[in-house]
Amino acid sequence: MKDIYIADLANFDEGKLFDGYFLVLAKQQRTTKTNKPYLNLILGDKTGQLEGRVWAPEDPRIARDFDKGDIVKARGSASRFDDRLQMKVDQLRLAQANEVDKTDLMPSTTYDVADLWRQLIGFVDSLTNPDLKLLLATLLADPDLAQAYREAPAAKQLHHAWLGGLLEHVVSLCTLADRVAPHYPLLDRDLLLTGVILHDIGKVRELSWEIGFEYTVEGSLLGHIQIGAALAEKTIDSLPNFPPKLKTLVLHMILSHHGKLEFGSPKLPMIPEALVLNFLDDLDAKMQAVTGEFEKSIREGKSPEELTGKVWALDNRQLLNTKRWLGEGRD
Repeated sequence: MKDIYIADLANFDEGKLFDGYFLVLAKQQRTTKTNKPYLNLILGDKTGQLEGRVWAPEDPRIARDFDKGDIVKARGSASRFDDRLQMKVDQLRLAQANEVDKTDLMPSTTYDVADLWRQLIGFVDSLTNPDLKLLLATLLADPDLAQAYREAPAAKQLHHAWLGGLLEHVVSLCTLADRVAPHYPLLDRDLLLTGVILHDIGKVRELSWEIGFEYTVEGSLLGHIQIGAALAEKTIDSLPNFPPKLKTLVLHMILSHHGKLEFGSPKLPMIPEALVLNFLDDLDAKMQAVTGEFEKSIREGKSPEELTGKVWALDNRQLLNTKRWLGEGRD
């Protein structure tokens, strides 16, 4: 088990030396303004990422035979630049296979994946439309796809960017959709839930998660919307007598779920269920970003009076944790 995690460094004194094991997510040779070479690294573990700088890459205490995807042991000190945590790396070597568990190095959901999966299957079983239920059951019965659905992050960086993040995000959306649908009788609950479960299914092939979170070649060239729509269409076409109109609606849910053309949707949402899917998807992503920022502030020891740093996912605004702030002011 690791002795120190990236999240712990927020409370470290600047300049204090520490040793840690990290996954190398990126490695790039750069030069300073005075043309002095240095190494720029992105180091990660399950609690986050930080930038590492090796100012003397020719130092014999710096290994030369490491690359992206390797696990390294590094010694150095942490500091802040532009409100971002950085590490000055003084020593670095490849870690031995038995020195650290790789699960300590990859962020993962804090929920029980088996329980999340049971909840997902429960939503599928609750559908009353036999064609939509068969579509989802057929897809999720594929062992390779089901395993990838359990493991995949929901994004590379923006939201639910951890192992199991896709499943966590979808179960959260199913719960929201199940509460919203009865409030608006014009909504088809089964179609809405089907859209929720399928909207990001293309991410099981858009992203890879063996070495950090990266885009696959297929993901880079096609994107998860196109991949997901093709996967759904192929499955639908394999089912006997699937209603053509229902097929059109399912595919529209996938193709329009980003909500705007400039956000990558080939089509704008044009049915009530697609509108609600887009709004709930955006809500869940933003609330996860808010939660993450509040947790970060607590880890960093900020008082309830302090606002968070600027949140890129929310147009670079700062946030106030109202529950902490109000609680601090009570007698």
